[in-house]
Amino acid sequence: MKMHDAIYLNGKWTSSDGDGTLEVVNATTEEVIATVPRGTSSDVARAVEAARSAQEGWAVVSVAERAGSLREVAAGLRLREQELLETIVAEVGTTRALAAVMQVGIGIDTFVAAADDMEAADAEERIGNSLVVRVPVGVAGCITPWNYPLYQVSLKVGPALAAGCSVVLKPSEVAPLSAFILAEVIDAVGLPAGVFNLVSGDGPTVGEAMVMHPEVDAVSFTGSVRAGRRVAELAGASVKRVTLELGGKSPTIILPGADLEAAVAHGVMSCMNNAGQTCGALSRMIVLPSIREQVEQLATNAATMLRLGDPMDESTRLGPVASAAQRDRVLSYIQRGIDEGAQLLTGGPERPSGQPRGYFVQPTVFTAVDPSMTIAREEIFGPVLSIMEAADEDQALALANGTPYALSGAVWASETARARAVAERLHASTVSINGGRFNPAAPFGGARHSGYGRERGRFGLEEYLQTKSFQY
Repeated sequence: MKMHDAIYLNGKWTSSDGDGTLEVVNATTEEVIATVPRGTSSDVARAVEAARSAQEGWAVVSVAERAGSLREVAAGLRLREQELLETIVAEVGTTRALAAVMQVGIGIDTFVAAADDMEAADAEERIGNSLVVRVPVGVAGCITPWNYPLYQVSLKVGPALAAGCSVVLKPSEVAPLSAFILAEVIDAVGLPAGVFNLVSGDGPTVGEAMVMHPEVDAVSFTGSVRAGRRVAELAGASVKRVTLELGGKSPTIILPGADLEAAVAHGVMSCMNNAGQTCGALSRMIVLPSIREQVEQLATNAATMLRLGDPMDESTRLGPVASAAQRDRVLSYIQRGIDEGAQLLTGGPERPSGQPRGYFVQPTVFTAVDPSMTIAREEIFGPVLSIMEAADEDQALALANGTPYALSGAVWASETARARAVAERLHASTVSINGGRFNPAAPFGGARHSGYGRERGRFGLEEYLQTKSFQY
């Protein structure tokens, strides 16, 4: 078992002011694999003080030098790629194949992308007799979730450091270990003391202290709607900049004439990838009556073909969810779907056969899901797909737009132009049209209950910059 007995403050590994610890549990074996310090509000105060002291100096370091430091961080992470892979698979339950690409690979690449984006950004702009420049927003507080622990950290820390902001990071207490590896790499690279700080702990203690601290200039939070509301409320007292990337209940609209096999396969995999623990997962599939039975059969087949098991096994396609609490939450939603009258096509709340240990949930598909049902409205964050029927295209859009979320979506039609026309009316900030691939440079974020602000690419960088003008 790995015991982390220090947090990272002001360029040094330092004991927490508290004496509590948090256990990190392997999602597959249910064994404790590590402990990390249970940080305190005074730890946050020390971290923010260090970040504030470092801020002015880091802000005037040249863009080229900051970018070079980020590329060194990426190189250091690559040297520990296998360790990161095994760590994240254990913490989260992501399958090895998916983790290699969507956890570790893209997490490392994001540091390089942040460096590239900052170097490519316009340093200044002339507007009449004014010179407009972009400057760092200041001390950035980064609060990250457990479902993509390294990638979500890199989406915040990378752009913040590239922009010239000093950082205080609180990783999820469920999956904090890759953040500790990152801190070790940053320490080896030798960033100036205080530029990067890591405080592990829980949200009510460490997260809230960070959000409320008057010397934190910006907060970037990814997590639940409930927690996001709390972050926005607390941050408002000190009028700091806030970026919220919250949940989703994202739809796939499939119209007659579309490539059904491709559309259903795309929708099922989006819903089930990472055991459904993805904020942009396409968890609702909306179809017209003429294709409903075909879609039901295709979706059932696709879900039942997902091999569930040890996520380190290369042949596994669905690992466990990340924790006992998450498993119980997902199972309660499945049971509620049954109780409210949805038709279960495959899966269910029972423990999967052959899996005596681990936080496993069967890949589950419902049909005849009414828009008033809980599973049609609330984010489940598990491998649960709801198929809904619409009478026509307009009703399909009404169903798709009928939740408080506005994050992701997909549209499939016989022609790209028709799919694009429907996508224009979809309340979602990221829409895949006829299977359009994931683009890590495109902006990601939502509206309404899905939050505000953007991550990824130059759009994510802009969250850590503000404009300043000189009049001549």
